[in-house]
Amino acid sequence: MDDSSEVEPALQDAMDRLTLLDQASAVLASTLDAEEGMRRVCRVLVPALADWSVGDLMDEGGRVERVCVTHRDQGIPLVGMTGLLPGVGEDSDDPWSRVLRGAGALLLSADRFASDEETTDPFHALNSELFRRLGGGSGVVAPLRARRRALGALTLVRGPERPPFGEGDLALVEGLARRVGLAVDNARLHAEVQNIAERMQRSLLPRLPVIDGLRIAARYTPATSSAQVGGDWYDSFVLPQGDTALIIGDVTGHDLQAAVAMSQIRNMLRGIACDRQEPPGRILHRLDLAMAALYPHQTATCVYALLKGPENGRYQLNWASAGHLPPLLITPAGDTTYLDAGRGMVLGVDPGTERAGAGTALPPGGTLLLYTDGLVERRGESLDHSLTRLRQHAAALVDQDLDVMCEELLNGLAPDADDDVALIALRLPASPA
Repeated sequence: MDDSSEVEPALQDAMDRLTLLDQASAVLASTLDAEEGMRRVCRVLVPALADWSVGDLMDEGGRVERVCVTHRDQGIPLVGMTGLLPGVGEDSDDPWSRVLRGAGALLLSADRFASDEETTDPFHALNSELFRRLGGGSGVVAPLRARRRALGALTLVRGPERPPFGEGDLALVEGLARRVGLAVDNARLHAEVQNIAERMQRSLLPRLPVIDGLRIAARYTPATSSAQVGGDWYDSFVLPQGDTALIIGDVTGHDLQAAVAMSQIRNMLRGIACDRQEPPGRILHRLDLAMAALYPHQTATCVYALLKGPENGRYQLNWASAGHLPPLLITPAGDTTYLDAGRGMVLGVDPGTERAGAGTALPPGGTLLLYTDGLVERRGESLDHSLTRLRQHAAALVDQDLDVMCEELLNGLAPDADDDVALIALRLPASPA
């Protein structure tokens, strides 16, 4: 007896299921946003496995949010079907409630989904109304689980014209929901770590000094695309001899470890600067030696600048750069100059190298801008083009208040930056004090 006619469809069905699992895993791995991951999975499953689907997520407080409703017919209006849902009833027999309270995946008929019986349970009533509006012949509600906790539910529904879900489908959806649950849990853990890092980093940002005749403003913002937190920092303080230090830096990395390293290196630089009170090149050399001894595998870029004066009617700026982008000087008339002298290699590469500094007199009323690469660098764009764009924006904003200038630079140049951004700006008095 030849069973090839039966084996071939079964083999094709198994291949289709493996492909579906692979596609779902791929879209889950493509984002660290729990809600976006749920939406992408539902788009994979509809119409491949179901005619419409629902993704619900539950937070630690038990609140349930419907993050997506996906239908194969894009012409069906789905507005108003997502959002925060009523509380899950403790005694409700509603399939969604049972799954969110800890039950396993449920295989359900249309009658079980949308009972005609009146109910006082608002959660049950809302779900029944959704099923009546979108229709269907059979469905599966499966829990999203991780670490023995229910994190939400995945619902798949087929119309009456398609074969109803069976036990084989139930096992497949359970496996899919398990993967989604793990991805949701990982996304939440990642977001928690990043939130801790960002809060710690913001708590470490310094209070800017208040100096007669000078205006100093600064900003820090984390990357918006991935919620990553890195090692960007700014600093400013008055040294014992009266000079004002202006610092911008970027420690390699985008995680909690980078934020911790940033705080340690920043504090080392503060201590060295206050103790030695030497030219910027010598200070960065000493910082490089300290990093080699205490953090031998860490690298960082930095600009350390000292503002002196006004002597003979002009302020003097001395600075040194360790692999960092050059400071930008803008005159009151809008002329711009990058201070690209005094350059040296990145900190943490060759601590034995002596570092040179540079100096220049600053124009009355001038504005000095120090920034990290997240403000200017863009994928696929040359650095020269990025720096030209910064020059143009800064020149157009030079007549604005310094705080307004900083905000507009962030909004105009880095609204959706892939990297975190730090910047510090100094404005001199129009005439020396």
